[in-house]
Amino acid sequence: MHKVLLISFFILSLLATSAQAQHQKLSTANSKAEKLYLKADEYARSRNFERALQSLAEATERDPGFVEAYIRAANLHKLMGNKAASFNNLQKGLGLAPFNPAYANFYFDLADLYFEQGNYEAAKQNFESFLKSKPKSAKLVAWAREQVKTADYAIEAMKNPVPFEAEQMSGAVNKFGLQYFPYTTADQRYFIYTARASTKPDHDENIYISERSNGEWQTPVSISSNINTNANEGAATISGDGKTLVFTSCSRPDGIGDCDLYISFRTGNEWSKPKNMGTAVNSKAWDSQPSLSADGRTLYFTSTRGGGIGKEDIWVTYQSEDGTWIKPVNLGNTINTQGRDMAPSVHMSGSTLYFVSDGHLGMGGLDVFKTSLSPQKKWSEPQNLGYPLNTHADEGSLFITPDNQVGYYSRQVTTDAGAPTVQLFRFKVPAAWKSLENSTYAQGRVFDATTKKPLAAQVQLYDVKQDSLLQQVGSDKVSGEYTVVLTEGRQYALYVAAPNYLMNSVSFDYTSSKSLTPVALDVYLEPIKAGAAMVLNNLFFDTGKYALEKKSETELSKLIKFMQLNSTMKIEIEGHTDDVGADKDNQVLSEKRAKSVVDYITSNGIGKERIRYKGYGETKPVKPNTSEENRQRNRRIEMRVL
Repeated sequence: MHKVLLISFFILSLLATSAQAQHQKLSTANSKAEKLYLKADEYARSRNFERALQSLAEATERDPGFVEAYIRAANLHKLMGNKAASFNNLQKGLGLAPFNPAYANFYFDLADLYFEQGNYEAAKQNFESFLKSKPKSAKLVAWAREQVKTADYAIEAMKNPVPFEAEQMSGAVNKFGLQYFPYTTADQRYFIYTARASTKPDHDENIYISERSNGEWQTPVSISSNINTNANEGAATISGDGKTLVFTSCSRPDGIGDCDLYISFRTGNEWSKPKNMGTAVNSKAWDSQPSLSADGRTLYFTSTRGGGIGKEDIWVTYQSEDGTWIKPVNLGNTINTQGRDMAPSVHMSGSTLYFVSDGHLGMGGLDVFKTSLSPQKKWSEPQNLGYPLNTHADEGSLFITPDNQVGYYSRQVTTDAGAPTVQLFRFKVPAAWKSLENSTYAQGRVFDATTKKPLAAQVQLYDVKQDSLLQQVGSDKVSGEYTVVLTEGRQYALYVAAPNYLMNSVSFDYTSSKSLTPVALDVYLEPIKAGAAMVLNNLFFDTGKYALEKKSETELSKLIKFMQLNSTMKIEIEGHTDDVGADKDNQVLSEKRAKSVVDYITSNGIGKERIRYKGYGETKPVKPNTSEENRQRNRRIEMRVL
């Protein structure tokens, strides 16, 4: 019904224009061309648009300078959905005519068509002609002014391109008609993306995974029969350790809205049956395009739900300690605009968010932007990634690897046979596009120290300076594998804990300027029994001093909680030094350091009867005192079960 009304309105507009033209002098002096032009009106009135266009074509053939005939033909082609023909006729007609305020809407239409082709100079010129015509539509005037700003930005951006060379990924990966939304795990061992055979309705979206072998991505396979179904599954994101997957699916029996977010977990090589993330996360609207933080406990996504700022907005939700997700929060008007803000992709460091938007100043359509998180947890003003990544066309999602070296994205291209397809590309990341921080990862397995069997354990990563939990993951109960992301500029404490075992702590110091490199670290947990011991690796003292530094509080809090969970256990805190200095001085220092630990613990609720201390000086080295590295290992505080 709406289409019939639209056509009727358009025909009435044509007739009104025709009647007006009959009272105005036409640009042609050719009587036969004029008759053909008027005949075209009769055909249009009877809705015989093909004959009308034929008459107009004959009119311009007789008089190639017949402005009104070109414009009338452009209108008819627009009505029939022939954009290319409409453009050609508008371009010819308006190109022949001097500026005329009566052509305001035609200038507007031609400007839009130029914009779609990326011809910014011509688009700007025609929008300015439209504005010069003093049109009455405030909405169209506002749009034209914004498009002039966009054209100015784009023209300047193209004069200053970002050094960027993308290469199409191998045919092994680009094996489908369409492929998009790329992600990798933190170790860049696995590459996941969404794909479908073509745009045909009977070809549904599925999630695929490719494994890297000898530096090359192998032929992808379906991520899991538990995940891919006859419904559409896509726009997936994966946690840094590759164990949590969130994806979008639409119109499922358990759906809440148009499209919902679903979550699945990997144990060993098996993915769990996906669960709808529920009303805590999903709405009755469209929820899609998720992006997980490194530990899988922060989730950014796109939604059209109420309470937003624009058409599509970016939202964020966090996982609570009990595993539930809190009510999503809109990222606010620094990120979201009245336009479309979509496809968030958070860097593994957590410090930078990439997304696409048509509401921020750019090249037109959806451009890729980046924003960085300040120490005050505020997002910076989004930065357009510039040309040639961004163009007049809509851009898709972008993924940057943790080390800021490689980027992945998708783009529409045309095959040799002339068919449109969406392909995946990779590129070396220009400096201007890199995340605020570089990241690497620590990866290993957790074992029972006695049986050497894999353990399911909780792995937590703390910033010791801020005494804040940054990541929390679980080791796989089948393989014992875990992965955490480490970011430059921080000193970390890694805690591994499981019921009935002593916790284990490891220290990573990335505050220096040394390059980030992956860490391979297997962790062995001692069963709680008399004689079992662990080194407290994240206690810190100044050289020759026994007062605990403030950054030791994370470790001390962990030790207190461990004592509270094991309320009948008694321990000894043992101090040890290296061989530098006099034996007597080392003995006294080791004893005072051990006492400092005990004093802190007993002053925070642990009974004095449960804990004692002893200094061993340099008498029990774990390594020969032949290097600074070994001496550092010997300078330690141990906890032993009594």
